[in-house]
Amino acid sequence: MKNKRVVVGLSGGVDSAVTAKILVDQGYDVIGVFMKNWDDTDDKFCPAAIDAIDARNVAAKLKIPFYAVNFAKEYWDNVFQYFLEQHQKFRTPNPDILCNKFIKFKSFLHHAEKLGADFVATGHYARNVFNKKTQKFELQTPKDANKDQTYFLYTLNQEQLSKTLFPLANLPKPEIRKMAQDAEFQNANKKDSTGICFVGERDYMTFLKKYLHQDHGDIVTEKGDKIGTHIGLSFYTLGQRRNLNIGGVRGYEEAPWFVLSKNIEKNQIIVCQDDNNPNLFSSHLEAEKLDWVAGKPPFEAGDLLCKIRYRQGYQECDIKCRKENVIVNFKTPQRAITPGQAIVFYSLDGKICLGGGEIR
Repeated sequence: MKNKRVVVGLSGGVDSAVTAKILVDQGYDVIGVFMKNWDDTDDKFCPAAIDAIDARNVAAKLKIPFYAVNFAKEYWDNVFQYFLEQHQKFRTPNPDILCNKFIKFKSFLHHAEKLGADFVATGHYARNVFNKKTQKFELQTPKDANKDQTYFLYTLNQEQLSKTLFPLANLPKPEIRKMAQDAEFQNANKKDSTGICFVGERDYMTFLKKYLHQDHGDIVTEKGDKIGTHIGLSFYTLGQRRNLNIGGVRGYEEAPWFVLSKNIEKNQIIVCQDDNNPNLFSSHLEAEKLDWVAGKPPFEAGDLLCKIRYRQGYQECDIKCRKENVIVNFKTPQRAITPGQAIVFYSLDGKICLGGGEIR
């Protein structure tokens, strides 16, 4: 480890703090870098200034060099503009995946190399293993399955993995908290960040209203009864329950409503009251914009496990790979398959993240 330089992405959170401590303890030459990816000068919901102070305090405690770098322009150009474009097409994108692809493991990696880094390291819960038999790096799931973040990392390629360390791979979250407390980090008990980084704790729809045009239309039932008004198809996703603002409707039960589908031609949202409505489920999907960790799919056709959302358990499927897309058939019908979201594929034992794509 001696003389091997690692640049750690210090976010201000406890995970990246312990990541840096582990590497210092292992004898690496560690540099801490705070990435500012969103211009929140007048925004109380995304307190980057507080996170930067917490990151700087961790670096000071560990007695390592510390720098702050602003990737707000790169984030806007490569992540946020695509995020808006997808919403305008009535899709539901996942910017956290794009942030990893274009910012943390591209812009940040390039910056780290300018600092003489041999590796970059982050506080992600994932495992990076070099398979001597295949001579390939594998993106594997971590020990703490509840914190597994490989779903957000499926775009990483061989070159990026060859320069990346995930020191938290074998640690459960409670142990990480204790390590931070023992190190007397000021952020040891800091709450984990939730949601999209630039949205923070605020209401998602309120945030979108700042950037997307509102084209009001009707909310109708499957029978065609108008029961409400929506503010624009871009603001809603399949299966959504919140923010529909449907009150008591004569002739219908007092029960929650769910987005069943969108009629783009009529600018309508169709809703239902049955969370298990058969029309919310599908047995297949098509995915595009594929990224495979090994550089190519594991086979042209065959059985795999997959997830179509982060907190979902593994689902059995079979895939058929084409040149630019993949057709996926599920053993069990899936609820609210959402265009724009990611489907991520795993080996049949659930240990290796193979890659994924964007649901078309």
